[in-house]
Amino acid sequence: MASFVLIPGGWHGAWAFADFVARLKRAGHEAYAVTLSGLDEFADRPAAGEINLDTHIGDVIELLTVEDLSEVILCAHSYGGMVAAGVADRAQERIAALIYLDAFVPDDGQSWWDLAGERYRQIAIERARHDGLSVLPPEGLDPRCRPHPLGSFLQALRLTKPTPAIPRIFVYASGWEATPFTAQYQRLRNDPAWIVHSLACGHDVINAAPDEIFNILTEVARDLSLG
Repeated sequence: MASFVLIPGGWHGAWAFADFVARLKRAGHEAYAVTLSGLDEFADRPAAGEINLDTHIGDVIELLTVEDLSEVILCAHSYGGMVAAGVADRAQERIAALIYLDAFVPDDGQSWWDLAGERYRQIAIERARHDGLSVLPPEGLDPRCRPHPLGSFLQALRLTKPTPAIPRIFVYASGWEATPFTAQYQRLRNDPAWIVHSLACGHDVINAAPDEIFNILTEVARDLSLG
């Protein structure tokens, strides 16, 4: 049995992974999805100005600690890759593998703002005008999406430890024209430290290609002799 922790992308909460988490549990695994601070669809939102990337990294570390999870396969979507990289740096002893699902893979000192590209920086600027603290969800997203704390997009990630010698997997979704991940995909597929997959689907990879993602995750678990 493996322990999976899933981190959603910008504007989304744990609800985005509910069906997939249930599927992993039916297969006999432990599975958790995190709703990051400020993105709860029901509770009153904390003040967006008090939330940054460190806050979101702390949210995941708190889950790992409270649930006493170890040998975790940490899976992140989109912005969630920023968070996963920080968690893997600060809680290395609990992480067995990292899976980036069409997600940012940052280096020390980089932020979402640095990696997202001009198109998405402009979206963030325009949609933060309402209060200057949070970014309204782009048009067309699920109505459960919440304004995303701007500080978490702007804060630079700080990594203080050597990169852990654990499996690292990047899943590239090639089926959407506006992807900011093409250069990252091209770089990582030539890096022997990475396992890289390409799926001809849209950015919401777990819901667009659930069988393929399920197979990738459970193959990692089998390779680690976790299930």
